[in-house]
Amino acid sequence: MAAHDTPARPAGARNDSPEPDQRILGEAVDWLMRLQSNEADPDALRRWREADPRHAAAWARVESLRGMMGTVRELPPGAASGALQQANRNGRRRALGLLAAMAALPAAWLAWREKPWEELSADLRTAVGERRSQTLPDGTRLVLNSHSAVNILFNQHERRIRLLAGEILVTTAPDPAPVHRSLLVQTPQGEAYALGTRFSVRRFEDDTAVAVFEGAVEIRNNNPAQRLVLQAGEQTRFGALGVADARPADPASAMWELGMLVAKDMPLAELLAELSRYRRGVLRCDAAIAGMQVTGAFPLDDIDRSLSVLTASLKLSQRRVSRWWISIEPA
Repeated sequence: MAAHDTPARPAGARNDSPEPDQRILGEAVDWLMRLQSNEADPDALRRWREADPRHAAAWARVESLRGMMGTVRELPPGAASGALQQANRNGRRRALGLLAAMAALPAAWLAWREKPWEELSADLRTAVGERRSQTLPDGTRLVLNSHSAVNILFNQHERRIRLLAGEILVTTAPDPAPVHRSLLVQTPQGEAYALGTRFSVRRFEDDTAVAVFEGAVEIRNNNPAQRLVLQAGEQTRFGALGVADARPADPASAMWELGMLVAKDMPLAELLAELSRYRRGVLRCDAAIAGMQVTGAFPLDDIDRSLSVLTASLKLSQRRVSRWWISIEPA
């Protein structure tokens, strides 16, 4: 696609706030967790925010989590590990021989089965449970979510990011090339053209989801007649049947960048499906509790701990057939 085919960038699409790096974003999350557990000094937090404009920008990004973390709270010391040990005992007593045999398969073989060759040879990729931040040659910042893969194809006409698997968060930078080159993310269903923006793209089996947090993105389905411009705060999905209408985007949906999954009245089955993206093996939900609504913020770097807090808070149980197979069931 030639550069002149891309719509002009809207004025004011980018803001001038400094972009916090991963270390500062991590510090902001630490402050949030300390506030939640009443261990933070408000004056110390204020001094930290005012010490650097990047601190203030990072805090503004994570502050949306406040108020969402009250439903699922931390357990008293030792309670989470106790619940996990009890779940392990129950799982071992009821383990099924077939599933145990499946779990005994070599980890390397399982990993090979989970990653097609195209993903293994990708320019950038992440393993299950891993996140990766990369600054591209033009200054664009790219963050890969768990089990994601991309190829980067830059030339004199365009800057193309081909999403092979998973999910990415893109924060564009002004193109340093003398002639403007469009920046786009390509999936099997079409392309998302960035118009000076911050946005996420997630690839599903049959369609693609795009959410815009700053600026605007133009969606171009493989059918040339189907296009949609998403503004900041909007999202859509597109596939072989067309492009869905824009609807409000949840700013917290990109908090995976900071290692957090935020749920707002999310059905338990959907929550567990999301958590399973960050953990190898099977994580299933009993049909009797699949519709239970959950609100909370869950760390993604220790899924087993998040499951222990979740089940103890909601008075559910974990049945562990093996370390690779967990079933969440009524107590």
